[in-house]
Amino acid sequence: MKQVRIGMVGYKFMGKAHSHAYRDVPMFFPKVPKPVMKTICGRDAEAVAQAAEQFGWESCTTDWRDLLQREDIDLVDINAPSHVHKEIVLAAASAGKHVFCEKPLALTLAESREMLRAVEAAGVKHMVGFNYRFVPAIRLAKKLIDEGRLGQIYHFRAWFMQDWLIDPEFPLVWRLRKEVAGSGAHGDLGAHLIDLAHYLIGDMTEVVGMNETFVKERPQPESAAGAAANGQQARGPVTVDDATLFLARFAGGALGSFEATRIAGGCRCRNAFEINGSEGSVKFDFERMNELQVFFANDPDDVQGFRRVLATDPSHAYAEAWWPPGHTLGYEHTLIHETVELLQAIGEDRQPVPNFRDGVKSQQVLEAVDLSIAERRWVSIQEV
Repeated sequence: MKQVRIGMVGYKFMGKAHSHAYRDVPMFFPKVPKPVMKTICGRDAEAVAQAAEQFGWESCTTDWRDLLQREDIDLVDINAPSHVHKEIVLAAASAGKHVFCEKPLALTLAESREMLRAVEAAGVKHMVGFNYRFVPAIRLAKKLIDEGRLGQIYHFRAWFMQDWLIDPEFPLVWRLRKEVAGSGAHGDLGAHLIDLAHYLIGDMTEVVGMNETFVKERPQPESAAGAAANGQQARGPVTVDDATLFLARFAGGALGSFEATRIAGGCRCRNAFEINGSEGSVKFDFERMNELQVFFANDPDDVQGFRRVLATDPSHAYAEAWWPPGHTLGYEHTLIHETVELLQAIGEDRQPVPNFRDGVKSQQVLEAVDLSIAERRWVSIQEV
């Protein structure tokens, strides 16, 4: 295929990020099929029309079903809230459209498995939005592990910390409602950590966790509830976690620790991990996303220590398409690289990676942790 014609559902944060990726791919990766931005969909007619003009889409609609009836759309991109993922994916697969869906795939593991069965039965291409796999520095960490340069892996510790919910007066947006989001920091941030662990280390066998919702109630958004009779804005219950922590054992023998929170002051987007092996270690923090800290145990004693590797040279994944060495990349490049993989896979008639199988694996761990918390015990991944 020389081009892939796209219809997208969603136009806010991830809609803008995906749109930006589609627009940049042809300039920097001209050999992959060209994305053609046909139609963008959103419930608010005025807002989605503005987004279509701003982002560069040919047209817009307020009904995602319109995308499925059009013969000039090959791929449906879904970045709307989690509670609508399943319905759109099932319909898109039935219509023979390729599907790109943001994480987590669905509200529950059962729903995500149903979505996987649907896309596999339809024979369409499917991808899940774990964009952090496409950071060049993380690709370097994967290379070092696969080449055995870190030796046997002993530890994987990861944390994804944000602080946008630290104000107790922050409104009760959809991400704080279980019926819409599925979970809080656990599914929003922890899902990324779980996928990175699968990508870098391998499968987990068992987990044990704990969580907490520190702010139990928040103001209802004015558009939904308005002000109460006494002049104070109505409040509603937060039905998801503010923070979830868990331990894990990996099939290869490594131990893992995970922390996801959206209420850690001073942490804007601290998506970080450290991996320790018998021959070396690596450390990564997305707030310094171009850098990988690397330690090798066989260095001479007098110079041993972590070294900073700037992953912007042509030898690093995707970097050759961009700027001269040292000219750093940003968040948006993770989405562009992700989109390159998706378009290449469609052009080469193969499944992209990560796909819905990876999404189901992540959701399986999420639910195993939830079960562990509910029953206060270690839970085997195979139990769920």
